[in-house]
Amino acid sequence: MAAAAYLVKEGGLSGPNIVLFEQMELFGGSLDAHGNPKDGYVMRGGRMFEERFNCTYDLLSFIPSIADPMKSAKDELMEFHQEFFWNDRARLVSGGQIVDVSDLGFRERDRLDLIALCATPESVLDIRTIQDWFEPHFFRSNFWFIWSTTFAFAPWHSAIEFKRYCLRFLHLFSTIDTMAGIYRTQFNQFDAMVRPIVAWLKARGVRLEMGAEVTDIDVVIEGGQKTATRLHYRQGGEDRVIDLAEQDLVFVTNGSMTSDTSYGSMDTVPALNTTRNGGSWELWERLAVKSPDFGCPAVFVSRIDQSKWESFTVTADDSSFFDRLEAFSGSRAGKGGLVTIKDSNWLLTVVLNRQPHFYEQPKNVLVWWGYGLFPDQPGNFVHKPMSECTGREILIELLSHLRFTESIPHILDTSRVITAMMPYITAQFMPRVRTDRPKVIPKGSRNLAFIGQFCEIPDDVVFTVEYSVRAAQTAVFGLLDIQRPVSPFYKGQHDPRVLFDAWKTLHRH
Repeated sequence: MAAAAYLVKEGGLSGPNIVLFEQMELFGGSLDAHGNPKDGYVMRGGRMFEERFNCTYDLLSFIPSIADPMKSAKDELMEFHQEFFWNDRARLVSGGQIVDVSDLGFRERDRLDLIALCATPESVLDIRTIQDWFEPHFFRSNFWFIWSTTFAFAPWHSAIEFKRYCLRFLHLFSTIDTMAGIYRTQFNQFDAMVRPIVAWLKARGVRLEMGAEVTDIDVVIEGGQKTATRLHYRQGGEDRVIDLAEQDLVFVTNGSMTSDTSYGSMDTVPALNTTRNGGSWELWERLAVKSPDFGCPAVFVSRIDQSKWESFTVTADDSSFFDRLEAFSGSRAGKGGLVTIKDSNWLLTVVLNRQPHFYEQPKNVLVWWGYGLFPDQPGNFVHKPMSECTGREILIELLSHLRFTESIPHILDTSRVITAMMPYITAQFMPRVRTDRPKVIPKGSRNLAFIGQFCEIPDDVVFTVEYSVRAAQTAVFGLLDIQRPVSPFYKGQHDPRVLFDAWKTLHRH
């Protein structure tokens, strides 16, 4: 959608000449959120923003807000942050008590290892993991619990991606305990971003084809040049073909971190999908056979046990849980940030968003969200893996950790839980070499570009909206030879003030 928007705004293309093919019956990709107060709402995830997301804010600056078309989606986000900035007072919890995270728990060896990693070239790191680099003590530090649950890192993930995150968000290091530098949208990202962008595209005549799975792209490779010549897709049970003209451009989302998601309920368990049914993965696999410049998808999807985790969305008929957690944390909903149960075997994290979190959500209904990074570990109170638990059992485990035991019966009676098991949710963090992700515009490509989370953008960090929008800008500006630079990339490691603040935080006790 970002690529389509830039094709119109910067490329000057007519809307009817742009077609978006979406396999699902809903646009938005991983920025999805849906549901109703009766059956329950569901969000697979929630994206965080910060002040240096220059590409994202450039896109949102010309998209009208869903709540007030007289202001942009960017203005809405910025105004919301002014009132609802995070001031997390209960970032970590253990034994039912708030942990003092002013001390990040570093030993001198941990500090030296972290600094050394940030200074090591990516070419040296290659497929090394985070746990290859650090000693076991590092993974018991408050820093690791905060950092890993903010960004969803596990010890077996890529050291390169971890390094990129440390450098990319170095300017947020000094507020890591309060999360004051984190921005959120007023509503869930589907309502706050996807719906406004879709409306903007439709108003300009862009064609949105839903239930249309692109199955293959014919590519002619001659003399180092790569040209997409034919598009194969399936829609309405029929296989269809489009022959591409010389001036046609193709933008491919290769891979999806939320592909093959399965859902559970208050009384059912989500099944784990282990076969790739998502069209974006199958398409990438077919393209990868055509040229090594198109990457290696197998690297990212071959270890589901290391790329999966589970989230859950709770729809509540009253404010019981909100009241308890607000009183416990000392922060009202929308300002408290993430609360991670440090001693949870599942490494549970929850967040209370400002209500309503869905645009049409009734006033008497509240919605909150959580996740567990280690769903195959046995629970501390419900003695089985999170992946084998119903929504009811997950609530019991969480409420027991928070010592809200006397409220368990009432909260269970007034809540509806939808769980989401996501096999590839952190697939983009899997250890890799430089060529495993294709460049946005592969070498010699005349009309084919890769966008999304599994293309290669030097220095920037995957698992962010910013990465997807930067890929869209890079692809559109590059293929159309637009003489406008991609929105600038912020590198805080070159700012002496940022380095000094990070150094102080690193040695804080």
